[in-house]
Amino acid sequence: MKGIIDVTVRLIRAGRRAYARKWSFCWLFAAIFLGSVAALARLDLLPEAPDIPIVALIANQPDAMAASALAPIVSELPTKIEIPDISLAAVIVNPTTTDIPSLDEKLLKGVVRYPTSAKLGEDGNVVLFGHSSYLPVVKNQAYKTFNGIQKLAMGDVVTVYSSATAYTYRVRSVKEGRRQHSDSPLGCRESAHARDLQLVRAEDGPFRRGRRLC
Repeated sequence: MKGIIDVTVRLIRAGRRAYARKWSFCWLFAAIFLGSVAALARLDLLPEAPDIPIVALIANQPDAMAASALAPIVSELPTKIEIPDISLAAVIVNPTTTDIPSLDEKLLKGVVRYPTSAKLGEDGNVVLFGHSSYLPVVKNQAYKTFNGIQKLAMGDVVTVYSSATAYTYRVRSVKEGRRQHSDSPLGCRESAHARDLQLVRAEDGPFRRGRRLC
């Protein structure tokens, strides 16, 4: 019985000593952990985050070429985009400058039309880009604006609205590409179709990552 009591007393004393030195243990553990991470990073042995495909979509407006020959060109700024197949509905911002910090700021509000791309009703590509994030917790939902566009398939409907008109497009292709050496998201090859819609999913800003999509 006395032996059990002695062991119990020793355990209690050891626990008290460990508790009294808890901060020393915490700092020692933190130093060892950070040192290990730094060493692994220097050796390029840290696991990489899953590579989420960056996707852009090209859609053409049905009968746009035939209509352009019959009707006068009406230029309109886009104000809203809807893609029912992925439950996407977002406002579109139309900045007037191609300044990168300004474009990054506008992306925090939703979808952004690149200022030098075509307007609705004009011949050429209407280029819209928006953020995409798959983090579990995102305070600003604008970072998830273009989540899911990589799931779209040929023939899916994309509707872009101006203040007075709805423009309907059908998906023609969803491709992955790499960013060219340019500060413009218009580095992708122009389509042969007269009036196209190009959606570009931006991660960490429109020009921050090394890959882009066409």
